[in-house]
Amino acid sequence: MDKSSKVPLYLQLMNEIIEKIEQETYEEHDKLPSERELCDMYKLSRITVRQALQELEREGYIYKLHGKGTFVSASSIEQNLVKLYSFTEEMKKVGKTPMTKVLSFKEIAIDTRIANKMGLEPLDEVFEVVRLRLADEQPLMYETSYLPKKWFPYLTKEKLMEKPMYDIFSHDYQVHVTRAIERFSATQLRETEAGYLNAPTQQPAMLIKRFAYHHEQLIEYTISVARGDKFDYTVELT
Repeated sequence: MDKSSKVPLYLQLMNEIIEKIEQETYEEHDKLPSERELCDMYKLSRITVRQALQELEREGYIYKLHGKGTFVSASSIEQNLVKLYSFTEEMKKVGKTPMTKVLSFKEIAIDTRIANKMGLEPLDEVFEVVRLRLADEQPLMYETSYLPKKWFPYLTKEKLMEKPMYDIFSHDYQVHVTRAIERFSATQLRETEAGYLNAPTQQPAMLIKRFAYHHEQLIEYTISVARGDKFDYTVELT
């Protein structure tokens, strides 16, 4: 550390640790030296080291496990929200192998709440599809989709296990997602979601509600819970 520099010491320490993470001296999920060890290594005060670690955690470079220490975070996936995207194609773009597990497939009559969101009548029949989305076998998203049966009358669980849902829409039904609206809000993982996502209950997560349209007709309403430590969402404003 250069104590004569105008750059604050905690920022210097942050940059030092980030450089080691980027050069893979510290790899994903490696345990970092303790606060005391970092103080000794860099001849810094406990307050300076703690501030650096707090900022690194806030920026997503590291995470803490109570009673176990501080660890290097897995790299997050950057998702651009400017245009339509599919999970499968986005994972392929960043060199990851996408996988989808169909956890549940049911034919249900929807209640008034969901009917109002989808522009349907209460008790209209829809398919409720619960899926787990993974990349390189790591669970990232827990999704529940509602699809009008009248648009996809012969949809089955087996078909959804064979190929991506949007491919089924276009190839089997000549229905294309021409636009979508997504709404984002902060949430915490509930017990069921946490179990499938291999994460602690109450961990911060992103709740995403997608309304997908074939021209003016709503054909999909999906509620996704994405691990907050695995995704960065980007919007470019001009």
